[in-house]
Parts: sequence; C-alpha cells; structure tokens
Amino acid sequence: MPIIPKNMPEQFEVLHNQPEQCIIQGNRIRHPSFIKLQKEAGEILVRYQFSSSGTPELPGHTGPRLSYIAKDQFSSDWNSELHTHSCAELFFILDGHGHFRTLYEEFPISFQDLLIVNANIPHTEVSSLKSPLQYIVLGIEGLKAASPEAGYIMLHLHDGWTELNSCVDLMLQESAKTLPGHEDVCRHLLEVVLIQLGRQQDLSFSGETPGPRASKECELIRRYIDNHFKEDLTLDHLAKLAHLNKYYLSHSFRREFGTSPINYLISRRVEESRFLLRKTDHPLSLIAEILGFSSLSYFSQCFRRVEGISPTEYRKQIRKNS
Repeated sequence: MPIIPKNMPEQFEVLHNQPEQCIIQGNRIRHPSFIKLQKEAGEILVRYQFSSSGTPELPGHTGPRLSYIAKDQFSSDWNSELHTHSCAELFFILDGHGHFRTLYEEFPISFQDLLIVNANIPHTEVSSLKSPLQYIVLGIEGLKAASPEAGYIMLHLHDGWTELNSCVDLMLQESAKTLPGHEDVCRHLLEVVLIQLGRQQDLSFSGETPGPRASKECELIRRYIDNHFKEDLTLDHLAKLAHLNKYYLSHSFRREFGTSPINYLISRRVEESRFLLRKTDHPLSLIAEILGFSSLSYFSQCFRRVEGISPTEYRKQIRKNS
C-alpha cells in the first residue's frame, strides 16, 4: 500500500488510493509557483510543478512551456501500468536498464537514452530489478515531436549528452530553490534543450518545418530498427511488419535513405558499439551479443567495413588519445 505524505497541504487531495496505486493531485495555487512531492518511503521521487498562475507569460511568447520536472528512481511500489498525460514528456535516462512499453510495442532503454512521448499516448516504463532505472522527466505543454504515427521517438544521445544533462539538472536545481526569476531561467533552459535536440538528425517539433517526408512504410521500418536494433532482425521480418514484399521494401528504403534496411541496421549497431568500446571494458564477444550480432567474427567484419579498422584497434586508439 503506497504511503500518503504526512501533513499533506490542503491544496492536495487523494484521487485514488488502492494497493500499489496512489494518485495525488495538486489544485491550482498562486504560491509557491512549484509544488514539491517527496516519498517518505522507498526511493526518492521529487516533482516540481509550475502553477498555472505563476509568472505571467511574456508578450508574444507562445512556445512550449514547462509544466513539471521530476526525478525518479525505480522502487518496489513503482506502477508500470499504461497511462497518458495531457502534455508531452521528455525522459532523460540517467542510469539503469529497463523497457519502454506502449500499446503496440516494447523496446529496451538504458543510460543516455532520450524518450520523447507526445500528449495522450499510452505508455509506461518497466525497470530491471538488478539495474534500476533512474531518470529525469520534463512535462511540456505545447510540444509535439514529429512522428505522428507512433507518437513517440527514442534517441541514443552519445554526443551532446553532457551538455543536455547539465541543462536539465540546472532546471531541477532552479525548480527546487524557487528563487526570484527561476521560472524565466527554466523557460530559457528549456529553449536551449529543444534547440539542441532539434539539431539531432531527423528530429523536429511542432512549429518547425520538417525535412522531406519519407514514405510511411519506410519511416515505420527505420523507426522500428532504431528501437529494436539490438534484437534479431531480418529483412523478412521487417517486410512483414511493413506489409510489403521484401524486395520492394529494400528498394524503397534505399531510395528514401540511401542505404538498405540491413545496412542501416548494421550502422546502428556499429554506432552503439563505438560507445560501448569507449565507455566500457566489456569484451568484444559480450558487445557482439548485446548488439544482436550472430557472432564475434561477424561483428568484427561489420565494424571494419563501416569504420575501416577492427573493434580492437578502435578501442586502442581511443584509449591512447584519451
């Protein structure tokens, strides 16, 4: 049974209190501009929520607005049921491993992954017990990431993660202190975060002009590969997902993206392997297994074909230069 915080302010009310589920709603208030909820048992959940009547909007400012920011870590009373929100959410995975689940699919998530979920999209996060998930989530009103078919996007942020994480962490600090001007600081930091994310390949938000649109089927397959590249994928399986002949899919995908579905899959795996070679001491055989390569020799062959050197040589060069 979840524990309801003691001395709960009168502005809050318990909406639902059943085993393994407790929902507390904060009514709209003028002061303070942020609401803080912290669990008194289990792991920490800190949530700071902008009131609807805080600092007035600047004239002409109609961009995305931060609704709330929260830092969470898996605990025994984590509720992993599908749910929706009235605003978009950005998840920055800080540590651990788990899965992201929607109505239609489930895929692994881990450190340095970013999830962007549009408003009203059913979703949930499922954590590994051995390596608990920890993340910061931003609730943003007036934001919609391009990808209307699925309603969500996952990015693997190997580059730019430190800068983005610094901005988000500063937003969390500003939210906690509630010093004069903290809402303006958070608003500007949010703009920086969205600009940085907008520089990622093929990522755009509502209000921006997206690049040329790929065919629906090819975009579906590319997104599926991005989310499932660590799994055992074949051209037959991808063609079945797209309801297309596999030869037609391969031709169309190459026309849209300049490479075949399988070569795109290999490039995503090699990209991830570069990160693991730089940041971990995993043996090559384990990296090959994690990334879905059928054997160590095939991993080495694919890596050399893409990078021009073997995985061992790449790791030696990185460590020599660091």
